[in-house]
Amino acid sequence: MPIRNLVSNGDTADKVRYSRLPSHDDGYIDLQFKRSPPKVPYKAIALATFLFLIGSLLIVIGSLLLAGYFGVTNSDRTVPVLIIGILVFLPGFYHLRIAYYASKGYRGYSYDDIPDFDD
Repeated sequence: MPIRNLVSNGDTADKVRYSRLPSHDDGYIDLQFKRSPPKVPYKAIALATFLFLIGSLLIVIGSLLLAGYFGVTNSDRTVPVLIIGILVFLPGFYHLRIAYYASKGYRGYSYDDIPDFDD
């Protein structure tokens, strides 16, 4: 590679190495198109697992209460347990499903679809 001296303000700068750009340069470099490895949101997946397990437990308990397997004095308290279980179960199941499909590499699923709490 040729070496040339640069002069700025009368002082001689360090020798700078340079190379000629290719004549067919279109302004793009290969690094622009390389995908970085996906960042796995472990905290969000742990939260989804927790919601899934708690929701499943509440659904089972609510179903058993509704079916009469436990001696319940106030039967009006069984339906809210079932409803809360369903409301907790659904987001946990949804995000775990996305995490599973993203880990298996299914097309259209990515870890970017799971909200990350590391902001």
